[in-house]
Amino acid sequence: MEIISLKFAVLAIVVIFINYIIPPKLRVGYLLLLSCVFLTTFSIYLPVYLAVYAYLNFFLGQRMPASRHKKALFRTGIILNLTQLILLRYASFAIDPFLALFNLNIRASVLSEIILPIGISYYTLQGIGYLINIKMGWEKPENNFLRFFLFLIYFPKFLSGPIERSSHFLPQLTFDKRFSPDIVTDGLRIALQGFFKKVVIANHLGSYVSQLFLHPDDFTGCQIIAIILLQPLYLYFDFSGYTDIAIGFSRALGIELLPNFNRPFLSENMTTFWRRFHISLSSWFNDYIFKQTSFSLRRLKGKATIIAVFLTWILFGIWHGAGWNFIALGFLQAIAIYYEFKTKKFRNTIFSFIPGKARQHAGRLCTYSFYALSLTFFFAPDLPQVLRVFSDIFSPLETEGQSLLNEPLIFGLTFAMMFLLYEIIQNDCGHLYSKICSIWENNKAIRMIIYYATIILILTQLDGSSSFIYEMF
Repeated sequence: MEIISLKFAVLAIVVIFINYIIPPKLRVGYLLLLSCVFLTTFSIYLPVYLAVYAYLNFFLGQRMPASRHKKALFRTGIILNLTQLILLRYASFAIDPFLALFNLNIRASVLSEIILPIGISYYTLQGIGYLINIKMGWEKPENNFLRFFLFLIYFPKFLSGPIERSSHFLPQLTFDKRFSPDIVTDGLRIALQGFFKKVVIANHLGSYVSQLFLHPDDFTGCQIIAIILLQPLYLYFDFSGYTDIAIGFSRALGIELLPNFNRPFLSENMTTFWRRFHISLSSWFNDYIFKQTSFSLRRLKGKATIIAVFLTWILFGIWHGAGWNFIALGFLQAIAIYYEFKTKKFRNTIFSFIPGKARQHAGRLCTYSFYALSLTFFFAPDLPQVLRVFSDIFSPLETEGQSLLNEPLIFGLTFAMMFLLYEIIQNDCGHLYSKICSIWENNKAIRMIIYYATIILILTQLDGSSSFIYEMF
């Protein structure tokens, strides 16, 4: 189903309207039915497969607390989750090449052609997180299968997250909240912002980023650097656009999803950046991989932290895709995090001689630049293409390359800068931000003008591009 379409927007409003007409006790079934229908638009086999997957996790979660074989059940659950993830997501990278070594005419990746691995990285982490919570005693097992099934396949978050925690999502399914015009309006406003980010900003920036990896020889070194610096903006507005749509639509339905972004480009180091960017994923890896690994290897003392950092971030890279470029992406983040950890005292001493504002801006600039360079490993189809792009930066060209400064790019960048300026004011200029909020709340005419202008811009810029970057994960 195309999320970025007028049809989806109208259907969403109808869905919200019906949600508050039906009795609260029927809403779990209503949202579950909608989620299954949504999945069926991608593959008729997907809802059936996910029902089996959900029941296995549900069954193991229920049996674990009272069982004498708690560890065995837990390990079985983890193995089942990881096995289906590897078979459906990584078979072409890890299994098919191995089978080819023995001249076996078998393709394990054919399974992913039958059962589309859409959203698999998200619901697998949710399933694993649930089992870990039960095993550690942090959460009681869910006794209602329909509620648990909805937790895994809830359609606003299914394609690109946020990655929900069962302890946060499941308690909200009591639907004891009454209809609130303010909550519904606020949710629709957030969703509208998400549509604007995707359609008016991300789509205009994305065409230039994708062209770099399709035709790298058409760009000069300076142009390649400019596109590399565009990469974080494109990813941010595309991904946060989806997040806003999911969070806003879900809020209007009466369910709060976890936040996923918090002004990430105002981070002064990579450690802080990953607390603000893709928060639901980075916090999941921190809680379930880094902390668990550090605790398990605590006998190694300082080495435990080093191992945990690199293991966490390499797995983080692998989560993004089956390729050496994604492993390199995770390894680069691990190096940055480890460097910041080991040099914290030294850097604090050096930076103490630099004025606060200058230190702040320098930190933000360095963080953004590092992340922009590392995203080349994210957007490139493979590692050789990454190396080719980097080598082309220093290779002289006989041609002048394509022109970047054209109307679509300027159009998208203008609104991107406006959003970033607003985030800077929100983060750094509390007094000015309070004044802006006061004007917004007290002037209905301004609100209506901006809402209508936003809707008109979205409608005029719709071009049929409905896919989000993180749908592939």
